[in-house]
Amino acid sequence: MHHTTRRNAHLRLTAGVATIAVAGLLGACSSGSEAGTGSDAASGTYTWWDPYPQHDTSSDWAARVQACGEEAGVTIERTAYDTTALTNQALLAAQEGTSPDVILLDNPAVSTLADTGMLTTVDELGLDTSAIDENLLAAGVVDGDAYGIPIGANTLSLYYNADILAEAGVDPASITDWDSLTAALQAVTDAGHKGITFAGIGTEEGSFQFLPWFWGAGADLRELDSPEAVAALELWKGWLDAGYAPQSVINNSQNTTWEEFLTGDFAFVENGTWQVNAAAEAEFETGIVQLPGRDGGVAPAPTGGEFIVAPVQTDDGRYEVTRQIVECMTTPEGFVETATTFAYYIPPTTEGQDALLEEQPELEPWVEAVRNAKGRTSDDLGTDYPKISEALWTAVQNALSGAQSPEEALANAQAEAEAATS
Repeated sequence: MHHTTRRNAHLRLTAGVATIAVAGLLGACSSGSEAGTGSDAASGTYTWWDPYPQHDTSSDWAARVQACGEEAGVTIERTAYDTTALTNQALLAAQEGTSPDVILLDNPAVSTLADTGMLTTVDELGLDTSAIDENLLAAGVVDGDAYGIPIGANTLSLYYNADILAEAGVDPASITDWDSLTAALQAVTDAGHKGITFAGIGTEEGSFQFLPWFWGAGADLRELDSPEAVAALELWKGWLDAGYAPQSVINNSQNTTWEEFLTGDFAFVENGTWQVNAAAEAEFETGIVQLPGRDGGVAPAPTGGEFIVAPVQTDDGRYEVTRQIVECMTTPEGFVETATTFAYYIPPTTEGQDALLEEQPELEPWVEAVRNAKGRTSDDLGTDYPKISEALWTAVQNALSGAQSPEEALANAQAEAEAATS
């Protein structure tokens, strides 16, 4: 493989990006400083970064990472950062020529790193992605090239309190579109309960939670002011005005909404795969229904989850072992092992999903949700997505607070997004 062009491409990192990285990481050190200078590429130590500081060296996850190194005949030196610090540190390391061999990072960040030229493509690394679900792989595709492989995916659905729905006479199976969901919210509030809570906070979490309704209306992120987009924002605003959702959603994070749901007061909460275990341990019976599209069907929810990527190295000889490490993590068995290690990942292949369901058939609704999900940077949005997303969550804030009508808020958002991405 020849990587001369890509090896020099990391110099495209701008001074502005470097400043952001340094400001966010003063005092942090790169454990991958020797990643590209090993004297024996087929042995020794390979560096690995991931966004799981909660999983220490004694964790099942750390053991899983080391097992993939052992299978390839090397030792893995693993360093964990929180999600934002990881992206910044990766950009800084690329500028300094000290990138680690492998990075696991949040899927929207893949296009950011790929845009600098610091990542190898899966073709350059010799990886086969033909079995990966196209809707999940798309989050790591830039200009037709895939820059990583999802190790799994999580997404959103509607959890419900079965006791409240039974008391209000609502059959969860009847919730198939926006009208039937709104009717269910009216029924549970008429029965003296609270309807739905969700995260409308003015951050990426707010966009993440709004996107199923936005996409479920048929809206496109390049046209934030479309009639379909307006309909989605009017739906949320209408729930607040009718008292089906509390005003607190304007400031709610996803963690906050989950704590609200666990009080037993709310019939529904929009939340993710990562709450499966917590839902099973709730003091009331829970279930999930798919987030409905405006006129029926399952709305595309955004994918969460990490991609495994391989930064460009000066020593081309390292790529063969890197490929083996990545393949260890992305076999059908490897995907299932990751899913069961974390308890909130759905494998990104049909074979892996089927294998997971053999072990945990109760996850079938989440497999369906992931199969219908969509990457936030899909549709070739790439590095434009964060700018569009900020305009979108600002519009949601302005509409829910009553500062602007949904139509006005989204018209302003479209103007801001166009200015930011032109």
